[in-house]
Amino acid sequence: MPTYRDEVVVLRTHKLGEADRIVTLLSRRHGKLRAVAKGVRRTSSRFGARLEPFMVADVQLYQGRSLDIVQQAESIGSYGADIAVHYDRYTSAHAMVEAADRLNEAEATPQQYLLLVGGLRALSKGEHASRSILDSYLLRAMALSGWAPSLVECARCGAAGPHDAFVAQLGGTVCRDCAPTGSARLDAQTAGLLRSLMAGEWDDVDAATAGTGAAASGLIAAYAQWHLERGIRSLAHVSAPQGENR
Repeated sequence: MPTYRDEVVVLRTHKLGEADRIVTLLSRRHGKLRAVAKGVRRTSSRFGARLEPFMVADVQLYQGRSLDIVQQAESIGSYGADIAVHYDRYTSAHAMVEAADRLNEAEATPQQYLLLVGGLRALSKGEHASRSILDSYLLRAMALSGWAPSLVECARCGAAGPHDAFVAQLGGTVCRDCAPTGSARLDAQTAGLLRSLMAGEWDDVDAATAGTGAAASGLIAAYAQWHLERGIRSLAHVSAPQGENR
């Protein structure tokens, strides 16, 4: 069986036997991977710390029948330590890697890999509020998967906006004629923040009020979980924007 190399982000790990782990990876060129890292739970392991969640590594793998085997791992981005000591960064990072893990194999593209690496790097440096980094990541990840929300025109009939209702099941903002009864209302400030999060206009994102941030976060969480078809459990532990520590 051949060996191959790739750059990877560690999404999650599971114990296997007394000393091994199964690691789930999002790679740059080979999509999502599951591999066995032998002996990494021993204190003498040469690369165990490089295969923890949120770490970015250059790995060499041996192609197995059901699971590949990690042969080497060299650190590229040691983001885990800086993320783990801040609760808001830690919970946001967990939500990001959980969302990445939910992507179908066909959607695990190089662009998804680079987006996740960029998000984890920003979290580790505390460049912006953690929830804002998470929200921007979720919007962009959905867009890369072909589920970009409509944030101006009506998602159902295409009527020119802006509109004041948001319905995750219909694809984003909708006009009053298309909005079902009880649809979430969308004020101008929240709509503007959603567009800024999607575009990466961080001056505008950082200037948003806590209330506007909380409203945008709720809509983004609903939208992402609807299209991923399962809840992102880590979102339950993520602090609201007003609770962030930068």
